[in-house]
Amino acid sequence: MSFSQSVSEAVDPDVVSCLPGGGGDINRGWRIETAEGDRFFAKSRPGGSVAEFVNEAAGLRWLGEVGALPVPEVIAVVEDETEPGLILDWVEPGPRADEAELGRGLALIHQAGADGFDRLAPGATGNEIRFGEAAMPLNPVPAGEGFAGVYAARLRHLGGEAYEHGALGSSDRDVIEQVADRADGLAGPVEPPARVHGDLWSGNLLWSEGRPWLIDPAAHGGHRELDLAMLELFGSPGPAFYSAYEEVAPLADGYRERIGFWQLQPLLVHAVLFGGGYGRSAAVTARACLG
Repeated sequence: MSFSQSVSEAVDPDVVSCLPGGGGDINRGWRIETAEGDRFFAKSRPGGSVAEFVNEAAGLRWLGEVGALPVPEVIAVVEDETEPGLILDWVEPGPRADEAELGRGLALIHQAGADGFDRLAPGATGNEIRFGEAAMPLNPVPAGEGFAGVYAARLRHLGGEAYEHGALGSSDRDVIEQVADRADGLAGPVEPPARVHGDLWSGNLLWSEGRPWLIDPAAHGGHRELDLAMLELFGSPGPAFYSAYEEVAPLADGYRERIGFWQLQPLLVHAVLFGGGYGRSAAVTARACLG
């Protein structure tokens, strides 16, 4: 069965258009329209994992239930083993607008919390957080324990993966290990688990009708500073964002000095996915963390 046939079964037998469009670096994107004029967006990946799309759907619902920022409505998960996917209500893109709303909303979502670090959204399955072909095994800990040990395990795993993919040399991998060894001292004050987007960069924000929408999450219980640091890595938010965020949830002293430490994870994920340029950036950042 083709993906367009799967869409017709899941959405409406009167689909009149299912055309490729968008989708990003990993998935295929589809623009769907029915005879009644309803529009949807779908994403799929030949040979992908059904669980990955189930988890994304669960993450969207979990972030959206806070009511602080809009997310696309989940229509259906296409549970086809050949080409699984996710069908969402259409959100019409618009110009970038109110960063203050993004700051307030994200702070409220972070404050909504999670049952513990490295715990997936309710309804999600599996024992890893996936970013396409890159994955991080979960190391769940109770809410009363800190995140530094979880993060250190992530760095060690991703550093090893990047080395195996040829994106890090052995000396660079050793530097990542040294940062992991010092994670307790580099992570800052212990914080409770936040409800995080998990893959928050500018490409996973959609602006529509003057509002910021969250898309493509890898939602789980994590550290809020990691969400913020990744947002700075690929398109820095402006002063209005941080002012609004801190009105709701002030950041611990020293946050700006910890940004590089938190950016190591997304840099290593990108090194695994896309190669050595990101590996070199990760190595430079890791050495800066060590002083």
